[in-house]
Amino acid sequence: MAKLVLVRHGISEYNEKGIWTGWDDPDLTLEGFIQAKNAGHEIKDIHFDTAISADLKRAQHTLDEILKEIGQTNIEIITAPEVKERSYGIFTKKNKWQVKEEVGEEEFQKIRRSWDYQPEGGESLKQVNERFWKYYETQILPKLKEGKNVLIASSGNAFRGLIKSLENLSEDEIANLEFGIGEAYIYDIDNEGKVTGKEVRNKNELAGKQ
Repeated sequence: MAKLVLVRHGISEYNEKGIWTGWDDPDLTLEGFIQAKNAGHEIKDIHFDTAISADLKRAQHTLDEILKEIGQTNIEIITAPEVKERSYGIFTKKNKWQVKEEVGEEEFQKIRRSWDYQPEGGESLKQVNERFWKYYETQILPKLKEGKNVLIASSGNAFRGLIKSLENLSEDEIANLEFGIGEAYIYDIDNEGKVTGKEVRNKNELAGKQ
Protein backbone atom coordinates (compact mmCIF):
# COMPACT_ATOMS: atom_id res chain seq x y z
CA MET A 1 0.00 0.00 0.00
CA ALA A 2 1.32 3.44 -0.96
CA LYS A 3 0.36 7.04 -0.24
CA LEU A 4 -0.25 9.63 -2.95
CA VAL A 5 -0.42 13.08 -1.39
CA LEU A 6 -1.57 16.11 -3.37
CA VAL A 7 -0.97 19.54 -1.81
CA ARG A 8 -2.33 22.70 -3.38
CA HIS A 9 0.15 25.55 -3.10
CA GLY A 10 -0.24 28.28 -0.48
CA ILE A 11 -1.91 31.55 -1.37
CA SER A 12 -0.03 33.43 -4.08
CA GLU A 13 0.29 37.13 -4.89
CA TYR A 14 -2.39 36.65 -7.57
CA ASN A 15 -4.72 34.58 -5.36
CA GLU A 16 -4.62 37.39 -2.83
CA LYS A 17 -5.95 39.82 -5.46
CA GLY A 18 -8.48 37.43 -7.05
CA ILE A 19 -6.50 37.26 -10.31
CA TRP A 20 -6.58 34.29 -12.65
CA THR A 21 -3.03 32.97 -12.66
CA GLY A 22 -2.75 30.09 -15.11
CA TRP A 23 0.84 29.75 -16.30
CA ASP A 24 1.94 33.12 -14.94
CA ASP A 25 4.52 32.76 -12.20
CA PRO A 26 3.81 34.86 -9.08
CA ASP A 27 5.33 33.75 -5.80
CA LEU A 28 3.66 32.87 -2.53
CA THR A 29 2.70 35.60 -0.11
CA LEU A 30 3.94 35.43 3.48
CA GLU A 31 0.63 33.80 4.37
CA GLY A 32 1.20 31.33 1.54
CA PHE A 33 4.54 30.24 2.98
CA ILE A 34 2.86 29.73 6.36
CA GLN A 35 0.08 27.67 4.75
CA ALA A 36 2.68 25.49 3.06
CA LYS A 37 4.46 24.95 6.36
CA ASN A 38 1.14 24.08 8.01
CA ALA A 39 0.39 21.57 5.27
CA GLY A 40 3.76 19.99 5.95
CA HIS A 41 2.97 19.76 9.65
CA GLU A 42 -0.27 17.93 8.85
CA ILE A 43 1.48 15.24 6.78
CA LYS A 44 4.56 14.88 8.97
CA ASP A 45 3.67 11.28 9.76
CA ILE A 46 4.22 10.16 6.15
CA HIS A 47 7.66 9.25 4.79
CA PHE A 48 7.98 10.05 1.10
CA ASP A 49 10.17 8.42 -1.53
CA THR A 50 9.58 11.01 -4.25
CA ALA A 51 8.36 14.62 -4.33
CA ILE A 52 7.10 16.26 -7.52
CA SER A 53 6.43 19.93 -8.17
CA ALA A 54 4.98 21.89 -11.07
CA ASP A 55 7.52 24.19 -12.73
CA LEU A 56 6.09 27.33 -11.14
CA LYS A 57 7.41 29.20 -8.09
CA ARG A 58 4.23 28.92 -6.05
CA ALA A 59 4.32 25.13 -6.32
CA GLN A 60 8.08 24.77 -5.96
CA HIS A 61 8.24 26.98 -2.87
CA THR A 62 5.27 25.17 -1.35
CA LEU A 63 7.11 21.90 -1.80
CA ASP A 64 10.31 23.39 -0.36
CA GLU A 65 8.47 24.51 2.79
CA ILE A 66 6.77 21.15 3.20
CA LEU A 67 9.97 19.16 2.86
CA LYS A 68 11.76 21.40 5.36
CA GLU A 69 8.87 21.06 7.81
CA ILE A 70 8.80 17.27 7.57
CA GLY A 71 12.61 16.95 7.53
CA GLN A 72 12.76 15.12 4.20
CA THR A 73 14.80 17.41 1.94
CA ASN A 74 17.09 14.56 0.83
CA ILE A 75 14.51 12.54 -1.13
CA GLU A 76 14.12 12.40 -4.91
CA ILE A 77 12.70 15.75 -6.11
CA ILE A 78 11.30 16.18 -9.62
CA THR A 79 10.09 19.31 -11.39
CA ALA A 80 7.45 18.42 -13.99
CA PRO A 81 5.67 20.89 -16.31
CA GLU A 82 3.10 18.16 -17.01
CA VAL A 83 1.52 18.69 -13.58
CA LYS A 84 1.24 22.47 -13.80
CA GLU A 85 -1.91 24.57 -13.52
CA ARG A 86 -4.43 25.02 -16.31
CA SER A 87 -3.61 27.77 -18.80
CA TYR A 88 -6.37 30.40 -18.73
CA GLY A 89 -5.30 31.98 -22.02
CA ILE A 90 -6.91 35.40 -22.53
CA PHE A 91 -8.23 35.39 -18.97
CA THR A 92 -4.74 35.20 -17.43
CA LYS A 93 -4.04 38.21 -15.17
CA LYS A 94 -7.72 39.26 -15.21
CA ASN A 95 -9.61 39.69 -11.95
CA LYS A 96 -11.98 36.73 -11.79
CA TRP A 97 -14.63 38.56 -9.78
CA GLN A 98 -14.71 41.45 -12.27
CA VAL A 99 -15.07 38.93 -15.09
CA LYS A 100 -17.98 37.38 -13.18
CA GLU A 101 -19.73 40.77 -13.05
CA GLU A 102 -19.15 41.30 -16.76
CA VAL A 103 -20.29 37.90 -18.08
CA GLY A 104 -22.78 36.72 -15.44
CA GLU A 105 -22.84 33.72 -13.13
CA GLU A 106 -23.58 31.05 -15.74
CA GLU A 107 -20.83 32.05 -18.15
CA PHE A 108 -18.41 32.61 -15.25
CA GLN A 109 -18.92 29.07 -13.96
CA LYS A 110 -18.48 27.76 -17.48
CA ILE A 111 -15.13 29.52 -17.76
CA ARG A 112 -14.01 28.53 -14.30
CA ARG A 113 -15.33 25.01 -13.80
CA SER A 114 -16.62 23.49 -17.06
CA TRP A 115 -14.94 20.27 -18.16
CA ASP A 116 -14.48 21.09 -21.83
CA TYR A 117 -14.56 24.91 -22.07
CA GLN A 118 -11.34 26.12 -23.67
CA PRO A 119 -10.63 29.85 -23.37
CA GLU A 120 -8.89 31.47 -26.30
CA GLY A 121 -5.18 30.69 -26.06
CA GLY A 122 -5.72 28.43 -23.04
CA GLU A 123 -6.73 24.93 -21.97
CA SER A 124 -9.90 23.16 -20.98
CA LEU A 125 -9.90 21.06 -17.83
CA LYS A 126 -10.25 18.06 -20.12
CA GLN A 127 -6.90 18.94 -21.73
CA VAL A 128 -5.31 19.35 -18.29
CA ASN A 129 -6.62 15.91 -17.39
CA GLU A 130 -5.12 14.39 -20.52
CA ARG A 131 -1.59 15.71 -19.93
CA PHE A 132 -1.57 15.12 -16.18
CA TRP A 133 -3.09 11.65 -16.41
CA LYS A 134 -0.55 10.57 -19.03
CA TYR A 135 2.27 11.69 -16.74
CA TYR A 136 0.59 9.99 -13.78
CA GLU A 137 0.26 6.66 -15.58
CA THR A 138 3.82 6.63 -16.94
CA GLN A 139 5.85 8.33 -14.18
CA ILE A 140 3.92 8.20 -10.90
CA LEU A 141 1.76 5.08 -10.93
CA PRO A 142 4.70 2.67 -11.32
CA LYS A 143 6.24 4.10 -8.14
CA LEU A 144 2.97 3.74 -6.25
CA LYS A 145 2.55 0.14 -7.38
CA GLU A 146 5.98 -0.55 -5.89
CA GLY A 147 4.71 0.77 -2.55
CA LYS A 148 6.55 4.09 -2.75
CA ASN A 149 4.92 7.22 -1.31
CA VAL A 150 4.68 10.21 -3.62
CA LEU A 151 4.06 13.87 -2.78
CA ILE A 152 2.92 16.36 -5.44
CA ALA A 153 2.69 20.15 -5.07
CA SER A 154 0.70 21.98 -7.72
CA SER A 155 -2.44 24.06 -8.30
CA GLY A 156 -6.15 23.54 -7.86
CA ASN A 157 -7.22 22.95 -11.44
CA ALA A 158 -4.23 20.74 -12.17
CA PHE A 159 -5.36 18.50 -9.31
CA ARG A 160 -9.01 18.66 -10.33
CA GLY A 161 -7.95 17.29 -13.70
CA LEU A 162 -6.12 14.39 -12.03
CA ILE A 163 -8.79 13.73 -9.41
CA LYS A 164 -11.52 13.23 -12.02
CA SER A 165 -9.71 10.14 -13.23
CA LEU A 166 -8.44 9.02 -9.81
CA GLU A 167 -11.95 9.00 -8.34
CA ASN A 168 -13.83 8.30 -11.58
CA LEU A 169 -15.96 11.41 -11.14
CA SER A 170 -18.55 12.70 -13.59
CA GLU A 171 -18.19 16.08 -15.31
CA ASP A 172 -20.78 17.55 -12.94
CA GLU A 173 -19.04 16.12 -9.89
CA ILE A 174 -15.64 17.52 -10.84
CA ALA A 175 -17.23 20.90 -11.61
CA ASN A 176 -18.40 21.05 -7.99
CA LEU A 177 -15.13 19.91 -6.42
CA GLU A 178 -13.30 22.68 -4.54
CA PHE A 179 -9.66 21.91 -3.68
CA GLY A 180 -8.79 24.60 -1.16
CA ILE A 181 -5.52 26.53 -1.04
CA GLY A 182 -3.04 24.70 1.19
CA GLU A 183 -5.16 21.55 1.49
CA ALA A 184 -3.65 18.07 1.35
CA TYR A 185 -5.51 15.18 -0.29
CA ILE A 186 -4.14 11.82 0.80
CA TYR A 187 -4.94 8.73 -1.28
CA ASP A 188 -4.22 5.11 -0.38
CA ILE A 189 -3.11 3.24 -3.51
CA ASP A 190 -2.85 -0.56 -3.61
CA ASN A 191 -0.27 -2.56 -5.57
CA GLU A 192 -2.61 -2.70 -8.55
CA GLY A 193 -2.82 1.08 -8.66
CA LYS A 194 -6.38 1.32 -7.36
CA VAL A 195 -7.54 4.01 -4.91
CA THR A 196 -8.64 2.31 -1.69
CA GLY A 197 -9.00 5.34 0.60
CA LYS A 198 -8.94 9.11 0.79
CA GLU A 199 -8.40 11.70 3.52
CA VAL A 200 -8.27 15.50 3.45
CA ARG A 201 -5.97 17.35 5.87
CA ASN A 202 -5.25 21.04 6.50
CA LYS A 203 -8.78 21.90 5.35
CA ASN A 204 -9.33 25.44 4.15
CA GLU A 205 -12.67 27.00 5.14
CA LEU A 206 -12.33 29.47 2.24
CA ALA A 207 -12.13 26.74 -0.42
CA GLY A 208 -13.67 28.04 -3.64
CA LYS A 209 -13.71 31.67 -2.47
CA GLN A 210 -10.10 32.59 -3.26
